Formats: sequence, structure tokens, C-alpha cells
Amino acid sequence: MFGRLGMWELILILIIALVIFGPSKLPEVGKSIGKAINEFKRQTNKITEDIDLESDQEESKN
Repeated sequence: MFGRLGMWELILILIIALVIFGPSKLPEVGKSIGKAINEFKRQTNKITEDIDLESDQEESKN
């Protein structure tokens, strides 16, 4: 359903963002989105590591 975005889709999204936020706010919005994505990735990696550590501890008990 949600395949890869092509060039035209990305251009359309950029134009819509430009209209909504304006050219002066667009870099700030991009930076905020980038920070949010990085934080999300960091937290999902931490959760994965915690689950792996817990499962390793359970295996060593048995």
C-alpha cells in the first residue's frame, strides 16, 4: 500500500510543506523532524538491547 516514494511524490511533499510552513520555517521544521527521528531510533535500539539482555539472563538461569 505504502510503497517507496518516488521523485514526484517527494517534490509534491516539499511543495506542500513550503506552502504550509513558509521558506523561513522550513529548515527549523526539518531539523526538528530529524531530531525526533533520531530520538525514536535511539529509544527503539535501547528497548531492543534491554529485551536481548533480559532474554540472555533468563537463558543463563535455566
